[in-house]
Amino acid sequence: MPTPRWFTDTDENHSTWYRDRFRDLAAEGADLEGEARLVDALAPRGSRVLDAGCGAGRLGGALHHRGHDVTGVDADEVLVAEARARRPGPTWLVADLLDVDLGAAFDVVVTAGNVMVFLAPGTEQRVVANLARHVADDGALVLGFRLDRHYGLADLDDHLAAAGFAVEQRFSTWDLRPLGEGADFAVTIARRAT
Repeated sequence: MPTPRWFTDTDENHSTWYRDRFRDLAAEGADLEGEARLVDALAPRGSRVLDAGCGAGRLGGALHHRGHDVTGVDADEVLVAEARARRPGPTWLVADLLDVDLGAAFDVVVTAGNVMVFLAPGTEQRVVANLARHVADDGALVLGFRLDRHYGLADLDDHLAAAGFAVEQRFSTWDLRPLGEGADFAVTIARRAT
C-alpha cells in the first residue's frame, strides 16, 4: 500500500509537533471549531458523521459535543492515540482512507486539515470514491484543503464526478467566505448527482 505524504513529506517528529501545536492553540483560547460549526449546520442533531483524516480528534470531538454520533479515522497512530485520550465519546480508528471499509453510511463525511494534500501520491481519486461510498443517500461529502499544492479543484471535481457526486457549494473558508480568484484554500460541499 502506498505511504501517505503525511509520513513521507514531513520529518519523523511531525505527528508530535502537530499534536502539541493544537494543544498549545487550545490553551491559548484559539477558535478551533470553525469546521465543526459548518458540519453541524449541515447535519440534524444526532447525525452520523465520519471525520476522515481525524488527526487528534479536534473536529470529531467538537461534533460529538454538539450531539452527533462520530467516527474518526486516521492513518497516524500518534494522533489517534491523542484523540482517544483527550476526546472520549467518538469511535477513533487507525486506518488508511484508501481502503477503510466501515460498513456504514454517514450523514456527513468530512475531510478537514488538508487531508487531501497529504494522501499518498496518485491515490486521491480512489480515496474520494471510498469516502463517497460511505455517504448516506441524502448525505454530504465535505472537503477542505489548501490549493497551493499538487491537488486542485479541477482534480477534485473530476474525482467527485467519477464517484457520482457533484459540487453543491464551494467557499474559501470554513466560515463560508466566497471563493475568489487567487484563493489558497477551498471548502467543497458535494452531494450525489441527480
